[in-house]
Amino acid sequence: MKTQLILATAVFLYFASPVQTQEDNHAHAHHEIGGLGKVSFPTSCPASVQPAFERGIALLHSFWYDEAKAQFENILRKGARCSMAQWGVAMSLWHPLWDRPDAETLAKGRAALDAAADHGEKSPRESAYIAALAAFYKGKDRSDHESRAAAYARAMDEVHLQYPQDREAAVFYALALLGAEPRNDPGFATRKKAIAVLEKVYAEAPDHPGVAHYLIHSYDRPQLAAQGLAAARSYAKIAPAAPHALHMPSHIFNRVGLWQETIASNLASVAATRKSAMKHMGDASHQLHALDFLSYAYLQIGRESDAQKVLEEVKSLTGMEVEEMGYMLTELPARYALEMRQWSIAATLVPPPNSGAFPSATIYRARTIGAARSGDAAAARENLTKFEAFLDAGRKEHPHYPAKEKDAEFQEAVAWVEYVEGNVDQAVKDMRAAAAMEEKDGPAQLAIPAREMLADMLLEKNRFAEALTEYEGSLLVAPGRFDSLYGAAHAAELAGKQDQSTRYYAQLLKNCDGAPHSERAELKQARALIAKR
Repeated sequence: MKTQLILATAVFLYFASPVQTQEDNHAHAHHEIGGLGKVSFPTSCPASVQPAFERGIALLHSFWYDEAKAQFENILRKGARCSMAQWGVAMSLWHPLWDRPDAETLAKGRAALDAAADHGEKSPRESAYIAALAAFYKGKDRSDHESRAAAYARAMDEVHLQYPQDREAAVFYALALLGAEPRNDPGFATRKKAIAVLEKVYAEAPDHPGVAHYLIHSYDRPQLAAQGLAAARSYAKIAPAAPHALHMPSHIFNRVGLWQETIASNLASVAATRKSAMKHMGDASHQLHALDFLSYAYLQIGRESDAQKVLEEVKSLTGMEVEEMGYMLTELPARYALEMRQWSIAATLVPPPNSGAFPSATIYRARTIGAARSGDAAAARENLTKFEAFLDAGRKEHPHYPAKEKDAEFQEAVAWVEYVEGNVDQAVKDMRAAAAMEEKDGPAQLAIPAREMLADMLLEKNRFAEALTEYEGSLLVAPGRFDSLYGAAHAAELAGKQDQSTRYYAQLLKNCDGAPHSERAELKQARALIAKR
């Protein structure tokens, strides 16, 4: 449920001239594409449209799909005989890291590839690109997204092997791998394969936008994130004109607890999105994704008033995508109440009118946890039933969504209901299982880790040493989280481990150094205890 971006470009005029092939140069000269990085994708299209085509490729690499599509369509509208522009249109229609194209989109993609097969002169290399993408759009089982995505990845592997000097083949192959990543992929085998391909190109072409971008996505797991810092710190510099390039580094910064850098990235992305939208150059809805990350980061460093301002700002926005707004208007208040441990408020949240199934599920999950942590077992059980019903309704619309037994967030809610009903041993067992399930891939971005919740349970039951162990485990998968740092400090203090307590309190205060006016009781306690030691 994440949005793509739009960027306007200059119009490149097509003059009726003989086709000038540039195929022999595809391994080398990379061209600066104003504010979008450097790419080189020689084609058999007329030389007059080559700059426009490469701009379209650069836009693709920053997931600016609507504007990339417009760029390729403009080439065709000018009358250029350019089969690869049709391929570019088909590439722009599928968003492999978050999208499952519907029947209408698949039909448009097939039509573009049919036109590419019949449109203008093509080299064997270009035909290979077109055929590879056809493996996705024209797969035997059009209803099986995973099979078609995997078929495309295999086909791009062949293109990469056939043209080893073609960096674009390598980069698009790596993206295809990420788009075909199995739901359960032991040891991140698919990601590591993509990383190996991308790191090689990154060493040769450090200004390529797709390389840095896809490395960030590849490393976007707690176990891998620290290795992605170099790409994260370069991508925004490579493609500063793309709002998505300004946001994406925060996927790594967020994973490693660099909250100030997360905030800076997303403020820049919001500003860039609004600037583009004012010029009718982009989709203003992209700012919602950046605001989502911004809200979470503020809550980790004691800037809760700024997190509240983000919510109020979102409420004031108009013309946004309906699905994105539905997510934001439920996720932000639910997150705020749970992160701030305002259990009674969480227990009484209400979905906005006309909320869809999944946004409503977000609210009833928060209500379940809020009621449980307020000690209201009956309300917790009732809200869990409604949470489950909305999840079931959402799965009918999105059949690929995980089943309840494989949904860590649902299992967390179940464990809290068990806890408040007095079945503490079962609650601890189930929360531990939810943590283990979650940590196979790592907690989702912007989530409260199950292991932190497990630690909370143990702390409430005066099992201080066990709680400390679990808070420290939570910090391994979600470094720098406010509640895990405070929990570890408090648990260590109660367990008589003063050195550890001091270290965690000091880290919490350091993280929150920019929030001296926060009224959070945890920070007041930390300041008082550190002052005494």
